[in-house]
Amino acid sequence: MVPGIFEKAEEAAASIRARITLAPRVAVVLGSGLGSFAESIEHPVAIAYQDIPHFPRPTVEGHSGRLLVGTVAQTPVAVMQGRVHAYEGYTPEEVTFPVRVLGRLGITTLVVTNAAGGIRLDLKQGQLVLISDHINLTGRNPVSGPNDERLGPRFFDMTEGYSKRLRLLAHSAAELDEGVYLGLSGPSFETPAEIRAFRGWGADMVGMSTVQEVIAARHMGIEVLGISCVTNMAAGILDQPINHQEVMETGARVQAQLSGLLVALLPALARGI
Repeated sequence: MVPGIFEKAEEAAASIRARITLAPRVAVVLGSGLGSFAESIEHPVAIAYQDIPHFPRPTVEGHSGRLLVGTVAQTPVAVMQGRVHAYEGYTPEEVTFPVRVLGRLGITTLVVTNAAGGIRLDLKQGQLVLISDHINLTGRNPVSGPNDERLGPRFFDMTEGYSKRLRLLAHSAAELDEGVYLGLSGPSFETPAEIRAFRGWGADMVGMSTVQEVIAARHMGIEVLGISCVTNMAAGILDQPINHQEVMETGARVQAQLSGLLVALLPALARGI
């Protein structure tokens, strides 16, 4: 019998478990240019994605492709330093496979971070914004097709895709705005006409990741906190082109701020489990 997602996720989780002594319940996914938080991890065990069975490997600059398990402020955590995207040629099942593995590893709280374009006019480049909700325009849902009840139910609620409880904890750690994230498949940046349409739909930020991971996490009953870094203003807002280098440079400038927020927040998230 060809192994399904559940069997592959179990094999990958067992491989990770054999290399670590901690049992983290909280995990963090680090987005484009935001990987330096990994330096805050104490006594990390680093596992290259290529050494984890069935794990997809990033091909994009700013996504180094390592899983680190250690402690942050004495809190056991698992940190994904990089993710994969649909525009790299990966299927939704492959994009979300790392989340499946984290769930089988025992993770119950997931913090997802990303680089995003700012649509709402009061947002500023370099600002950290809590994700309150998302709009999935990737064209795919990662849980379509046959459902494996061992991973989660056929139908599940997305009213709180991004946990209100976790957002309140984040607000107690820092003064942050909230916004709606709109996810696309990429890799081209959006057109000015698309950005005007997205603003009319209620989107505050736009990016090429996160939404499929969050759907898979909620399918497994994992509570999610989302944080976007506004690395650039979306197309047509400023009279200048958008490029990936700008995304990376802005991400580098705010890494200390994001790291400080996560160091303050992760113990509270773990206590709240």
